Amino acid sequence: MRRLHLQKTENMAADMRLPTFRKQVSLSPSLSALDGKDLVVPGDVITSDTGFMRGHGTYMDEEKLTASVAGEVERVNKLVCVRPLRTRFNGEVGDVVVGRITEVQQKRWKVETNSRLDSVLLLSSVNLPGGELRRRSAEDELTMRDYLQEGDLISAEVQSVFSDGALSLHTRSLKYGKLGQGVLVQLSPSLIKRQKTHFHNLPCGASIILGNNGFVWLYPAPGQQDEEAGGYYTSLEPVSLSDREVISRLRNCLLALGAHKVLLYDTSVLYCYESSLPHQIKDILKPEVMEEIVMVTRQKLVEQEG
Repeated sequence: MRRLHLQKTENMAADMRLPTFRKQVSLSPSLSALDGKDLVVPGDVITSDTGFMRGHGTYMDEEKLTASVAGEVERVNKLVCVRPLRTRFNGEVGDVVVGRITEVQQKRWKVETNSRLDSVLLLSSVNLPGGELRRRSAEDELTMRDYLQEGDLISAEVQSVFSDGALSLHTRSLKYGKLGQGVLVQLSPSLIKRQKTHFHNLPCGASIILGNNGFVWLYPAPGQQDEEAGGYYTSLEPVSLSDREVISRLRNCLLALGAHKVLLYDTSVLYCYESSLPHQIKDILKPEVMEEIVMVTRQKLVEQEG
């Protein structure tokens, strides 16, 4: 009986991890002019210097600039604001967003974009199939569901902001439109770094759309796009196993970076992907593996900036 028990014990796989020595890395410069505070909670005094201007997330209390939300202190010249760590998406003109169609209405679609109100995509703000330039007719209105229907995912750009804060979107460029096969990852909008372009073809063999609204779309690297489709063509060909593995690894890397509040842009995502290669895809979200991968990613980013 004892021999059988020992044999069973020997056949069991043991997953052991040994601690490794890591050098301490300074991750962010101190704000000496702002009393050295990076993160603040409501009621914290940011600075008592009267030379600074009050920005979003702050108020004046007895001539002291005080935080009204929990978040990160940002300074642009003499303007000081607090960027909340967790918030709904506050869109600005020109922002790239990834959204889901929730409703088809008269001459418009309602889109969920992680903001306080549903965004609006007008029929006049989309490309017609074939790239025709003409006024939208009643026939176009009747065939709206042929273009986009409930549940479809789209990439779009913020065209304007209504007085109540709702966003008006447009997809008048071939890089925007209906999204096909891929994976949607929902993160906090405060983690997305604003860049010139939010569409990236990564060297690892996948593409990524980093929506300013916190919705990130991962999809296989596109082939030749049919320009006559007007942004509505979606490939339904089977995705290869290697592409699916790359997308799954990127998805777990994004969740790891989001859990540790690391700013998301093409370089940080690529460094995280490279740091995760020694590990299996399913192990990336284990707390100790996640911490190790994110620490290596942060060190690479600091070395690159330094």
